[in-house]
Amino acid sequence: MQEDQLESQELYEHYRFEADAGQSILRLDKFLVNKLESTSRSRIQTAAQAGNILVNGLAVKPNYKVKPLDTISIVLPQPSRQLKLIPEDIPIEIVYEDESLLVVNKQPGMVVHPGHGNYSGTLINALMFHLKDNPLFQTGEERPGLVHRIDKDTSGLLVVAKNELAMNKLASQFFNKTSKRTYQALVWGNLDEDEGTIEGNIGRYPKNRKKMWVFEDGSEGKHAITHYKILERFDYVNLVECRLETGRTHQIRVHFQYIKHPIFNDMEYGGDQILRGTVFTKYKQFIQNCFQILPRQALHAKTLGFVHPLTGKEITFDTDLPNDMQSVLEKWRRYTGGREDG
Repeated sequence: MQEDQLESQELYEHYRFEADAGQSILRLDKFLVNKLESTSRSRIQTAAQAGNILVNGLAVKPNYKVKPLDTISIVLPQPSRQLKLIPEDIPIEIVYEDESLLVVNKQPGMVVHPGHGNYSGTLINALMFHLKDNPLFQTGEERPGLVHRIDKDTSGLLVVAKNELAMNKLASQFFNKTSKRTYQALVWGNLDEDEGTIEGNIGRYPKNRKKMWVFEDGSEGKHAITHYKILERFDYVNLVECRLETGRTHQIRVHFQYIKHPIFNDMEYGGDQILRGTVFTKYKQFIQNCFQILPRQALHAKTLGFVHPLTGKEITFDTDLPNDMQSVLEKWRRYTGGREDG
């Protein structure tokens, strides 16, 4: 058996099995229940209904009969962690909702799901209150409905499934990289080209496991590709749009650190220092004012597109930059336009 590890930023699991040469004929759902001991038969059947179980490269139904040497691959939304969660009446901005899913514009500072000391005040706690009559949010799972996430101090769009079938179909899209996402970020420095691509394997930083790192030789980590284009130049910082081909943890943040253009005020990756500009006190005060207005990394998940799990139609959402990023951008426009410190 070969098992692909869970993608850190995408909340699903990928398994691959090859039936032995002596495998007796057996229903697919029974075969997988035996292989995935912690996974229920109903969960496997729902994955098959969503087209997330392939045998020899073709989607099959739960009653498919497994034969010797069949190759079976399965994508599952990440399973329950059996953590007691409490619904909390926390305001959230829902930009779209129907019977299958909802799309949230997450505010900066909100943790997406519980864990490591954040067991309340998260987006999941808020969703459990909003969807308190929804069976999926009554199962006791730690991450009901989630198929992707964004960092605590990154703002922007997230899609949340409201039933198992929608969750499976959305998980498949994020796993196969068919969902479409763009981010906007303010980065230090003046990039040479108006458009470019950053490529480099990303994995845990050996000296600090909470941070990520780019391994230039490709010996560690997972392949990652970030495309960017310049939207505005402010001499010492650039506003960029980023499109991800992969979904690694902290991908945009660590990729821009790697090319020596870290995201503005990104405390984990060195962007909270004055990295470009003059030595004048007035300029230093201007930067400190910007940091106070935007006390986080200047990164926003601006657009999100995917195929609707029920209708099969592609839908796309767009959101404005949050007030803190807009305010800092206005300060930079004034500063570079007239060399005023706003």
